[in-house]
Amino acid sequence: MVHQRNYDIVAITETWWDDSHSWSTALDGYKLFRRDRKGRRGGGVALYIRGVLDVTGIETNDDEVESLWVKIKGKANKADILLGVCYRPPNQDEEVDNLFYKQLNNVSGSSALVLVGDFNLPDIFWELNTAEKQQSRKFLECVEDNFLSQLVSKPTRGGTVLDLLFTNRDGLVGDVEVGGRLGHSDHEIIEFSIIGEIRRNINKISTLDFRRADFGLFKRLTQRVPWETVLENKGVQERWVCFKTEILRAQEQTVPVCRKTSRRGKHPVWMSNEVLKELRNKKKMYHLFKEGLISQEVFKGAARACRKKIREAKAQFELNLATSVKNNKKSFYKYINDKRKGITNLGSLLDEAGNLVIKDEEKAEMLNAFFASVFIGRTAYPQDNCPQGLVGGARDQNGPLVIQEEAVRELLGHLDIYKSM
Repeated sequence: MVHQRNYDIVAITETWWDDSHSWSTALDGYKLFRRDRKGRRGGGVALYIRGVLDVTGIETNDDEVESLWVKIKGKANKADILLGVCYRPPNQDEEVDNLFYKQLNNVSGSSALVLVGDFNLPDIFWELNTAEKQQSRKFLECVEDNFLSQLVSKPTRGGTVLDLLFTNRDGLVGDVEVGGRLGHSDHEIIEFSIIGEIRRNINKISTLDFRRADFGLFKRLTQRVPWETVLENKGVQERWVCFKTEILRAQEQTVPVCRKTSRRGKHPVWMSNEVLKELRNKKKMYHLFKEGLISQEVFKGAARACRKKIREAKAQFELNLATSVKNNKKSFYKYINDKRKGITNLGSLLDEAGNLVIKDEEKAEMLNAFFASVFIGRTAYPQDNCPQGLVGGARDQNGPLVIQEEAVRELLGHLDIYKSM
């Protein structure tokens, strides 16, 4: 769903995650921020933020409060946006509620703020800002004290509004829609747009676009080079430099350059046309169900068929990877590693004076200084890393290397074509 709808931000409550789920939580193209419930099952919150957004996590140090806060960097001279997600269990103690209220007061300040979550306060009547229970009335007081507006007006579970969306700026949030469900959840999804100028990290790395390369011209250009004359009476290093120069010259004329792009909008590797068809059908059935044109059982049948098709597609793709692992190790381990971790872009850093370091050059200098302060060097000789049997002959420590041709040939014969080293 995330890749199909092309979301920039995904907030989830009641993840039920713990350390055993770390291998399966990553989404390609997204940074993951999560807070798992400590000491007992259930609960937990998570935020998936698209990798091109400049985001910094905010530490709160309140383990009892199931909330998560990040700061999304705005464009130059534009305000940052504070984004939070919270899960409040039913019948939560007033002490924990008070910790959350204090937390909200501390993080909000004068920043533009967006807060989403499942607060489990069904007795609040949001049109009039009234509530039956004392805890709910205290929650309303906190909302008013922080000048927050609640934007969800339709029921999100059954006939009640449990999932809420707050902001402290008029016009910051728009296009609020309630509808659709994620997996087996019985809560409706809330979709909305954050209307603000957010900084996006543009990839400035260029790469060769071999799909548009003219290999025919490349072949003709390299064939025109009088290799015997060019390489005559030259040593190994000189020959390599000449060969490399001619190849790069031909490459410049035949292989165009393009900028690396993100996986924005791309589907998961296992998603087939059949799965996309089922997803569209599920969405269509949901809208028909909400309009009263079909029964709930018909919609549930479409949802079950969609889940089944997704599971089958994933299982078949993983089976194909497993059966071809001997001949295609890279694809296998790439898929596994992508499942285990999300984007690990370096976020903002704090220097010794407590100042926020944002620019890439300053981050590099800071990390380099730290590395130099702890690195302990050791004088190494080139032959230290040579495989056993490659370097032969008795010589002193600083003498020239003696390479055995047969040993080199034997090592080359045992190279693994699926490894880079």
